[in-house]
Amino acid sequence: MEIARIGDTRDRLGENPLWDARSDRLFWLDGLEGVVHALDTATGERRDHRVPAPVGSMALAEDGAFILALADGFHHHDPATGATALLAPLPGANPALRLNDGKVDRQGRFLAGTMQLHWQEGEPVQGGMFRLDGARAVPLAGDFATFNGPCFSPDGATLYAADSTRRVIWAFDYDAATGTPANRRVFAEPGTAPDGATVDAEGHVWTALVRAGEVARLDPAGRLVRRIPMPVRHPTSVAFGGPGLETLYVTSISRSVRLADDSAGAGGLFAIRGLGVRGLEERRCALPG
Repeated sequence: MEIARIGDTRDRLGENPLWDARSDRLFWLDGLEGVVHALDTATGERRDHRVPAPVGSMALAEDGAFILALADGFHHHDPATGATALLAPLPGANPALRLNDGKVDRQGRFLAGTMQLHWQEGEPVQGGMFRLDGARAVPLAGDFATFNGPCFSPDGATLYAADSTRRVIWAFDYDAATGTPANRRVFAEPGTAPDGATVDAEGHVWTALVRAGEVARLDPAGRLVRRIPMPVRHPTSVAFGGPGLETLYVTSISRSVRLADDSAGAGGLFAIRGLGVRGLEERRCALPG
């Protein structure tokens, strides 16, 4: 196994690595600065796109547009013109909430959940998970203080989603026909905050342990089977990409709202090779009309 830094980016809040098999490029975010990086991993050529900040997560649309989870809802961003337009506002316009992490399901639907700003222990939890459905953000589940790490089992029948504040990863039965989760239960409690996540071809969940400086692999029963120390203090999210989907890409923090790392590699993008497993191809977001 080998861990290598890719390029020289130093993101404040690196997030949402996303491999696009159609273009053979890796996308990821600096969520606080409002930057979408697009990297050709074969040539090293990188293009940066400015988007509104803060941005919690993104998906690629079928036409190559960016679908952004911004503070107030889901937005469409045209990388060619730089124009951003609201697709679906969060219901209720609650100033304590903003959209955070998200993922496209196996059918092309974009799901994202909220972060509850300035939440304190003992306060009511107001956050939840939503699905982009045309011009609506449809509520799917509540009781998330800091929603992170949504990902799907290989057959798409199980949805995993973490609450980083509560240090728990939940599992849901997922109805692929309707895009509806049910039967919420605890999948794993790793003892530290789980952040961004993905699922490999064997059905194991990989999650960034943002406060432990590690990446973890959990088997389909939720048992911890591997921990990989990272060369930075705060890894944030993971995604498989590259030839054969055999490289695990990891984003990290240099200075977010709550966390900071002054080491040389902080905020960088990292590639873990030689894991002996491969990932699954991610869908683009299918928008109506």
